[in-house]
Amino acid sequence: MMPSPPPATTLPQPLDRPPAGPRWWLRLRRQPSFWITSAALLALVAVLWLGPALSPYSEREQDLTAIYAGPSAQRWFGADGLGRDLMTRVFHGGRISLAVGVVGALVSLILGVAVGGVAGYAGGRTEQLIMRLIDFLYGVPLLLVVIALMVVTGPGLVNIFIALGLVYWLGMARVVRARVAELRSRDYVTAARALGAGPARILLRHVLPNAAGVIVVTATFMIPQAIFAESFLSFLGLGVTLPHASWGTLAADGLDAMRSHPHVLAFPAVAICLTMFLFQALGESLRAALDPRGED
Repeated sequence: MMPSPPPATTLPQPLDRPPAGPRWWLRLRRQPSFWITSAALLALVAVLWLGPALSPYSEREQDLTAIYAGPSAQRWFGADGLGRDLMTRVFHGGRISLAVGVVGALVSLILGVAVGGVAGYAGGRTEQLIMRLIDFLYGVPLLLVVIALMVVTGPGLVNIFIALGLVYWLGMARVVRARVAELRSRDYVTAARALGAGPARILLRHVLPNAAGVIVVTATFMIPQAIFAESFLSFLGLGVTLPHASWGTLAADGLDAMRSHPHVLAFPAVAICLTMFLFQALGESLRAALDPRGED
């Protein structure tokens, strides 16, 4: 009797999507904080974009009889030192501040994912070299670097996008590197290598999709950081320039009249704090649902 041949072994097929596990969407649906903060942010965006169209005043319209006018039925937020409607200016400034936060986070996301993904997947000396560089840059106060870049390049909206993107990618790179280094030894990555997939294909098709959770969460937390940085730069006169205005420039304008007319500073300051709080709360909700430890 001839011995039976050993059973044929088959390599596991590489996964195009994250491995099976708890569905993050189901976890997210059970979190009221996610829906509350999402609805609040959508309402905020709608107000910022639709509010000026519904206001009877334009952003630059001056009324010398309404200089530093307090909140009233005609002007809900009052007026500034030039008689301009403060509510309309807060809405217009919010558009710029929010755009800076989103674009700055997007630039940081692209740079951070690219650098962190390469470092985490390559490993060895490449990873060590990249991470030593990131650690060195982390030793320098990031806000001081942004200020230095703005002093060199000059104030302006485009320069703010560039400065924030070139600085705030470090945190994203660290997070992505750690997650990719953890995923590169998984079975589906080994199977993809055995089937002849190259490093770029494995990284883009199999590894980064599995790291999407931490990427989304980190990017959400980066938006309020960018908004605060822009507001601080504009407050110092290094950010948005005339004729544009952001929440930071509005707060700077209201600082001189803070004691006699506190509403000029209060409304842009409250807008900054509220927006940062909503994005932080949204990030916490996403972290609870997309925590990679819950997907393994």
